[in-house]
Amino acid sequence: MTGSTLDKDQRIELLRQMVRIRRFEERCVQLYSAGSIRGFLHLYIGEEAVAAGVLGSIGPDDAVVSTYREHGHALARGLSMESLLAEMYGRATGCSHGHGGSMHLFDAGRHFYGGNAIVGGGLPIAVGLALADALRERPMVTVCLFGDGAVAEGEFHECLNLAALWRLPVLFACENNQYAMGTSLAREHAATDLALRASSYGMPAWPVDGMDALAVAEATQRAVESIRGGGGPCFLELRTYRFRAHSLYDADRYRDKAEIGQWVELDPIPRLCADLVATGELREDDLGTMQTEADGELDAAIAAAEAAPFEPVGDLTRYVYTEQSGTEPSEAHA
Repeated sequence: MTGSTLDKDQRIELLRQMVRIRRFEERCVQLYSAGSIRGFLHLYIGEEAVAAGVLGSIGPDDAVVSTYREHGHALARGLSMESLLAEMYGRATGCSHGHGGSMHLFDAGRHFYGGNAIVGGGLPIAVGLALADALRERPMVTVCLFGDGAVAEGEFHECLNLAALWRLPVLFACENNQYAMGTSLAREHAATDLALRASSYGMPAWPVDGMDALAVAEATQRAVESIRGGGGPCFLELRTYRFRAHSLYDADRYRDKAEIGQWVELDPIPRLCADLVATGELREDDLGTMQTEADGELDAAIAAAEAAPFEPVGDLTRYVYTEQSGTEPSEAHA
């Protein structure tokens, strides 16, 4: 807390957002176990400091490209709990009209260009968005969030090279949660210092304690200021950890319980809460109030999602394109 560049309101907002994300994810576990939401579900529990710190430090016109573990990103970007849960319920009022589910949340109005089920798939999209802004001389930054597993993909190297070569306004935010599905970082990469690897492409890159929301926010502000000032891309290696398995289908037998326990002790929510209480910026019961408010928001969102309609059967092929002999696309999809 000492020397923080964030004011009291910003610090409290970081905590509030992390609480909202945690309660959302915990409720998703209950809904999934009850069969209310289905498909794949990748939880963000433990990594909340990254979403709150990174996305709380950019502007509303900046673009965000995400991964399939994106519930926390979407909430921190301003998508409502109602639109996210409706999407997971497969309802027409969902942010992707019920077409995408948990892994494909999208909101063009908030410049949130999606969760992406392909590992590393968001990197080329982010570079394309940043290139468009550069060509049009728009003062926006594109934030590309991805995991350490994506660093092993060819897109990672191609995209960092082009972004550096063309000095594009993109922030590469690597959520290094130590595991690519069930493979640990050390078993996948000969060189595990991902920030050092990124710096080899000629861009500023540095590691950040991803379990410290203040450190994440301050590092993001520093990077965004550099990028917006014409300094070209930056890379943040946000060292974090997911407390739950890769997905709810994962038995999680590849991690030692002692290792998980060591990281849980670094939980970013009680960590920041304790700092705020120690400085007198927060009362001890304020955390409970935040949790209660988040639960109320969730109750209303679930009720709205469950009452929302499914997409009409007649619209099921609305966004499906195929060749039809003698029929123009405009006629087929009018």
